[in-house]
Amino acid sequence: MKYAIETFDLTKTYDDFTAVDALNMKIDNKSIFGFLGPNGAGKTTTIKMLTCLVQATSGTANVAGYDIATNPNEVREKIGMVPQLVSLYSDLTVRENIDLCADFYGLPEDLKASRAEELMELVDIKYAQNKIVKQLSGGMKQKASVVASLIHQPEILFLDEPTIGLDPTTKRVLWDLVEELNSEGRTIILCSHDMYEVELLCDEIGIINGGILAAFDTPRGLKDTMINEQKNKKSSKNSEVIEIMDELRKEEGVEDSAAYDQLKEKIERKNRDLKELSVMISNLDESMLNHLNNVPGIHEIVEHDSGRLVMDIDSSDESVSQIISEIIGQGGNITSISTKDPSLEDVFMSVTTKYKKEGVDDG
Repeated sequence: MKYAIETFDLTKTYDDFTAVDALNMKIDNKSIFGFLGPNGAGKTTTIKMLTCLVQATSGTANVAGYDIATNPNEVREKIGMVPQLVSLYSDLTVRENIDLCADFYGLPEDLKASRAEELMELVDIKYAQNKIVKQLSGGMKQKASVVASLIHQPEILFLDEPTIGLDPTTKRVLWDLVEELNSEGRTIILCSHDMYEVELLCDEIGIINGGILAAFDTPRGLKDTMINEQKNKKSSKNSEVIEIMDELRKEEGVEDSAAYDQLKEKIERKNRDLKELSVMISNLDESMLNHLNNVPGIHEIVEHDSGRLVMDIDSSDESVSQIISEIIGQGGNITSISTKDPSLEDVFMSVTTKYKKEGVDDG
């Protein structure tokens, strides 16, 4: 099975409101997929359709090889769900909740016991199996919820904001757990507003807005798309300004040609497509700094007391390697280097804002 989930014009309407509009996407089998969207974008409605909690108005989807419209029971057997709000019975123990879920799926007693033991060991919650759920911390409740959702060995696990409200240490434990579950062959569908979490874990990301799939790619692919869009936008804006200036020069006759050329150059320089390069050089000296200030492609250098240089450089594909060669050629010892790229949060804001400007309502 190539795709764990594949949707075909999946649509959900409520009276005259379209919550999800002809959604088409393919989620690779045994991958970790991040499903993002602002509040009211259609994300929850999509998940409810994929987990057979609500019926689609039109279109359909295959989940674990079964059609959600014609084979909902088979779909339910193949999926697990860890909701944002833990849905365990608070007055029962961890083990009693797990056994209850196993009974729901009709597991034999011997298999129920062995799986419960195995999963509690996996998520490190066995020590608390006899504790009442309402006595547990947030992280322990999430672990117990994961065990309950995995007791029937689902192929696909849906996680809705699994680490919200948890401390950093507990978050990392759950991140490790997600990666371990994926390494065992499960497909993970992660819904989260934590962009760091999504970028850390996910192979691919889909962003829904106004019921429409606004973006779909790898985290790196989404960032590269944004970089190219920014580059093209800046280049287009710069060309338009220069074109207007040239027309004004022809129409009105600019007497001070040198001043005009200087202004034109200043505008071009200001709108030049640059990127930020940060380099730590352990043996930085005045001679090396003077040399770098005269290297073509480096437009500004800010020196920090630590020996770190932050440079505005040309955004060409060769610029970084050329500057590294210049530093090494001067005998510089580079201890760290990085470029400033858009974050996943920048991408999310850009995509969702763009769709609002284009008239897509995310109600």
